Amino acid sequence: MNPDRGVEDLLRELAPQVLGALVRRYGQFDACEDATQEALLKAATLWPTQGVPDNPRGWLVTVASHRLLDEFRSDQSRRRREDAVFMAATPQSALLSAPADAGLETDRDETLTLLFLCCHPALSAPSQIALTLRAVGGLTTAQIAAAFLVPEATMAQRISRAKQNIKASGASFAMPEAADQAVRVRAVLHVLYLVFNEGYTATTGPELTAPQLSDEAIRLTRLLRRLLPDDGEVAGLLALMLLTDARRPARTRPDGSLVPLEEQDRSKWDRRRITEGVALITETLPRGQVGPYQLQAAIAAVHDEAEHLDATDWPQILALYELLEQITPNPMVTLNRAVAVAMVRGPAAGLELLAVLESDRRMARHHRLLATRAHLLELAGEHSAAAACYREAAALATSLPERRHLISRATRLAGRSAP
Repeated sequence: MNPDRGVEDLLRELAPQVLGALVRRYGQFDACEDATQEALLKAATLWPTQGVPDNPRGWLVTVASHRLLDEFRSDQSRRRREDAVFMAATPQSALLSAPADAGLETDRDETLTLLFLCCHPALSAPSQIALTLRAVGGLTTAQIAAAFLVPEATMAQRISRAKQNIKASGASFAMPEAADQAVRVRAVLHVLYLVFNEGYTATTGPELTAPQLSDEAIRLTRLLRRLLPDDGEVAGLLALMLLTDARRPARTRPDGSLVPLEEQDRSKWDRRRITEGVALITETLPRGQVGPYQLQAAIAAVHDEAEHLDATDWPQILALYELLEQITPNPMVTLNRAVAVAMVRGPAAGLELLAVLESDRRMARHHRLLATRAHLLELAGEHSAAAACYREAAALATSLPERRHLISRATRLAGRSAP
């Protein structure tokens, strides 16, 4: 393994633990997060060449604490001078062997508490996502901005406002009371779900996927499962991510163009992830109350276990979508159920269900509704109408690969329907 890569992975794992220790000890999330980032940067510079210390978390906490306490003591110009003196006067070997601050519990993993704080209800969903990726995921502001295709300054402002809102809310660094914990866990899961989805199909930009986001969502969900091993929905979300991400290698052609599920080369799917995801959802489903993430994972498992498109168990998928719609009714579930209905009962039945969504203001002009209608019209042999729907969907799509795919479908069908 590349030693630099090993250090990078270790630092990302330790980042939330160090930040959690500092916030519990000192409060002031904003200052603690800045100090943690500086300690991580120092470690990234030293550890690859001088070796990882015996107590890496304690080393990071010590360096971050020095930085934080120095900031508390001095104004900005004086702090800069003292930083230079401290770093120049302290032998690197002493830093590498530095013990943990005596006032901090460096062996206590505060990652779950930190996740709850980043997903505080006082924050908007975009702010929760940005702060989670920065504070818990260890991504830099520049990395997060690049993933969401916004200027770094814009993302920095978003993260800064999120920290200010947490401070203004008076939130304490502690696990929620038992009555609120289940609700907050659901908020954490929702944020991780949104991060994964943005990575799997980027909302905007020239690339279909942003693998860094998907990988980070999977990593954080694995961590959450380790902290909450008995939560069925945590296991369900992890299984859903693994089973969905397994298809990523087959979703694009060498030129970056989109390959729809029915045309994918399934030999390219990641069988290791499929095996893990299927085993996880098979173990989880019988254990207790079934939730929406578990049902979505079960649907993904049915797709992934089919060796080819014609082997897909569409009646089972339809039954699972019907149950999912009962538990969490929303237009996207209905949209997916319409496809399953079309595969089981014919495209006319699916189109009839789509007509219900046209009155939903959230979906009436959504490109996915139009693209799905076009697909079902194509299955019904109505090529001219399907081509028109594909063009209309393309005009609304914000992802460049999706737009190009929809245009190509419209062009191909227009050729078929020409006299």
